[in-house]
Amino acid sequence: MKSHIAIEARNVVTRFGEHVIHDGVNFKINSGEIFGLLGGSGSGKTTLLREMIMLQRVSDGEMLVLGTNVAKASQKMAQKLREKWGVLFQFGALFTSLTILENVMLPMQEYTKLPQWLIEESALMKLSMVGLPAKVATMYPSELSGGMKKRAGLARALALDPKLLFLDEPTSGLDPHSARAFDELIVTLKETLGITVVMVTHDKDTIAKVLDRFVILGNK
Repeated sequence: MKSHIAIEARNVVTRFGEHVIHDGVNFKINSGEIFGLLGGSGSGKTTLLREMIMLQRVSDGEMLVLGTNVAKASQKMAQKLREKWGVLFQFGALFTSLTILENVMLPMQEYTKLPQWLIEESALMKLSMVGLPAKVATMYPSELSGGMKKRAGLARALALDPKLLFLDEPTSGLDPHSARAFDELIVTLKETLGITVVMVTHDKDTIAKVLDRFVILGNK
């Protein structure tokens, strides 16, 4: 049985001026797998991820996400796509002036018409899903450890029940125990929620134990 393709890169070229980062990158990511973007420093791993989530445009070629060429998506289609994915940036990117609960509630307040009580309950459920205790809800990012910040950022990325989850160096900065616990959490979420995970990583343990498949970006 043929797997459904969640994301496909077709001859992707990325240039910054005369500097070529990607020169004809091709790969397919199947729905329901954990896929890694690997490569050395400067190989364009995070740039490729940014192109998938429409923070950057490809210079040439096509990037198809859930069947849509993101470079040619209308504003309305682009917004619909954004609501189908969640992103965890390398340092969590939590809003420091908001509590953890308010951070997780924010996407639901922005993109849904759910009543406030339901948004709050859903946010608490997401915090529980990523292994954070209820008391964390009223705390601020500055009061959390690095591992807890990552989990809080992950809870926010899951707020809209996405089909796709993008992770940029999710275990970076974590001690070995916290890193392995985070790896286990990602695998559990993939299995229980059936989501597709795209991950930029250089963590050897993550590569060996978490990824289903990967692409290696090389420097010329």
